[in-house]
Amino acid sequence: MERQRHYPEKPGRIYFFGTCLVDLLYPEASLAGMQLIQREGVDVIFPKDQTCCGQPAWNSGYRDEARAVALAQLKCFPLDYPVVVPSGSCAGMMRHHYPRLFKNTPQEQQVQALANRVYKLTEFLVHVLKITLKDLGTPAKVALHTSCSARREMGVAEEHEALLQQLGNVELVEQERKAECCGFGGTFAVKHPKISAEMVSEKAEHISNTSADTLVSGDCGCLMNISGRLNHQAEKIKGKHIASFLWERTNADSQ
Repeated sequence: MERQRHYPEKPGRIYFFGTCLVDLLYPEASLAGMQLIQREGVDVIFPKDQTCCGQPAWNSGYRDEARAVALAQLKCFPLDYPVVVPSGSCAGMMRHHYPRLFKNTPQEQQVQALANRVYKLTEFLVHVLKITLKDLGTPAKVALHTSCSARREMGVAEEHEALLQQLGNVELVEQERKAECCGFGGTFAVKHPKISAEMVSEKAEHISNTSADTLVSGDCGCLMNISGRLNHQAEKIKGKHIASFLWERTNADSQ
């Protein structure tokens, strides 16, 4: 977990990095994240040339390929604005692994400057925007899964809970062994499918035992993995990215 971070004052403008899984599978989460920020009076820039953060190549040992992808992202965020990311793993890649990837290269200082202004969405909402939420939704029982990257690498597990606890009509229920991995881990699920399947089966069972009607997560890889298993088991628990869930419950037009 990271050391205590110094957070800046509320900015007038930010960059939003959408991530691959959000773009491909949960585009509404990206839109909701931007809307939550815009509602607080902050302009949002979504660079159209952004792509993958390079994490799959990095995790598989392809350093040159990861560096090439990261360089393309570096060009997308040239100005000194915060870069907000709706994923703990992608934010972790950019904040922690980009500096390692570019150590002793001509881009080292530029990359470190970028890493210093990367924020997980929930972290940004809580600590920079200090957002206050008014729940407009009907009563709901929610189970939260916080990804390993958000919890252990970024150190922002409590921020997810802090946001959900602001919602007066939401009961946040706690599943057994909530801090354990769901078994996705990006390339881990591909390289070790049997182990991954056992892990997500156990995670899905613990969530099902809470009698929650909604599963909320801040990482789409985990959300896809656990929701897929719940659907396979014919569970009625709906999966939502935390940005979508927060926006739906606090936006009058969604009610």
